[in-house]
Amino acid sequence: MALVLNEEQGMLRDSVNAFVSERAPVAQLRKLRDSRDTVGFDRQLWRQFAEQGYSAILVPEAYGGLGLGAVEAGIIGEALGRTLAPSPFLSTAVLAARALARSGSEAQKTDWLQKIAAAEVVVALAVDESSKHRPAAMATTAERDGSRFRLSGVKTFVLDGHVADQLIVAARTSVHGVTLFLVDPRAPGVRIERTLMVDTHNAARLRFEAVRVEAGAVLGAVDAAGPMLDEVLDLGRVVVAAQLLGAADAVFALTLAYLKERKQFDRYIGEFQALQHRAAELYIDIELTRALVLAALQAMDRDPAKAGLTVAQAKAHACSTANRAVQEGVQMHGGMGMTDEFDVGLYMKRVRTLQELLGDAGFHADRVAAMNGY
Repeated sequence: MALVLNEEQGMLRDSVNAFVSERAPVAQLRKLRDSRDTVGFDRQLWRQFAEQGYSAILVPEAYGGLGLGAVEAGIIGEALGRTLAPSPFLSTAVLAARALARSGSEAQKTDWLQKIAAAEVVVALAVDESSKHRPAAMATTAERDGSRFRLSGVKTFVLDGHVADQLIVAARTSVHGVTLFLVDPRAPGVRIERTLMVDTHNAARLRFEAVRVEAGAVLGAVDAAGPMLDEVLDLGRVVVAAQLLGAADAVFALTLAYLKERKQFDRYIGEFQALQHRAAELYIDIELTRALVLAALQAMDRDPAKAGLTVAQAKAHACSTANRAVQEGVQMHGGMGMTDEFDVGLYMKRVRTLQELLGDAGFHADRVAAMNGY
């Protein structure tokens, strides 16, 4: 496929960029941070997402959604990364929506997908259990208790987990089997602690102490969630890569503007050839990342089971490119980029968080090596 957006996707890109720039600029993140907002995002803005159809992107049409794909989700992710907009889009409209659409029963889909499409709920996926993304090292267990299950373990870095109306929890139900459960965050034995990230990103630490879960809360088949979870995580990874791309793009624009206005020795610093070369190299890196991210999004839409390699390449490269962008931005601002007066420091913090989310560059480089037989 050509690595360009079609006409409808281009219109969506223009629409969401205009919407996010107007309704969720970087100033909104500052306001939430400085007011120590306990939610971490603007609920009214989340409802406005629904009015625009953005929260319904991945929800099938039968449940009130638009039934679109990964490319469209990535377009929205990139726009959110460009303005650092805090939103439960990734946790709810991407990860949870895909898990429910792929594995939910008819009753589960009816109960939750319609509410996700309307932005009436926040649903959080709980997978990671340490500071690093290692889904294969899952230790949370769900033991059978008659017709029920008893869920025990700890989950970390659960996006929007502290305000979730429902949790989707991954747990081991046998030596090699993984199962997903719908868990009420208010159920006895569930302990939730908000963990405020360095970039004010929403996350939570969850503890499950012999939480009783009904058999009807199983998402899909018992012991068989592994392949579907891989698909959901890969979709999340490539949308995070799109967010990193958006952040890198925004920092590059800020840096170029600064190079054109800052003077030293009676010359604009953008006239210095060394800085021109560095800016040109960064531009090339960003455009290469843009192509790779779009290729991964298209691969997810064609065949999610075969998209893992391209997704891993995209996430690894996006991590490196965004990191380079914020480092160059700070340096070309003469170090002042780290002061709170400039937005570059906020982008650096967000990039650092997104790098770790769903696997850093090292994690995905290992995946690439393994999938190539090394």
